Amino acid sequence: MKTHKLLLLALACTWAVGAAAQWQWIDKDGRKVFSDRPPPQDIPDSKILKQPRFTAPAPAAAAASSAAAAPAPGAPASAPVASGKDKELEKKKAQAEAEEAAKKKAEETKQAAARTENCNRAKLAMAAFESGKPMRMPNAQGEMVFLDEAGRSAEMKRIQAVIDADCKR
Repeated sequence: MKTHKLLLLALACTWAVGAAAQWQWIDKDGRKVFSDRPPPQDIPDSKILKQPRFTAPAPAAAAASSAAAAPAPGAPASAPVASGKDKELEKKKAQAEAEEAAKKKAEETKQAAARTENCNRAKLAMAAFESGKPMRMPNAQGEMVFLDEAGRSAEMKRIQAVIDADCKR
């Protein structure tokens, strides 16, 4: 019976060693991360809070730490360490942002031209209504009818609202 207990105890100890192989670090957003795998390469060693005791460092991390520890011959001592960011990805991101800004600028230009056109048409319509000439407009059935004084003032208010909205500069 004692052998079974010893076997169970040995098995429990191996599980405990596996559970102890945990990594802890603070990511770029300031959140604490727990994992059984090493952190990404862009996490500096100062942000790693806990790592397994009996594991060799990751090959990329070992290369980065050895490169940081021993500067290249002829290189100045204060040479910046590579940030680990992908230059091509940054270039593509900047290009996408530039394209988005160009699209936004083109859309704003198009909307400004439409507002200018609406403003000019509304001013012409207001001038026609203010001239005092009889005006005809289609009714609900599509027939052309002359506007009475109430219809004329309602249409002038609508045109003035368009002018107020589209003729701002």
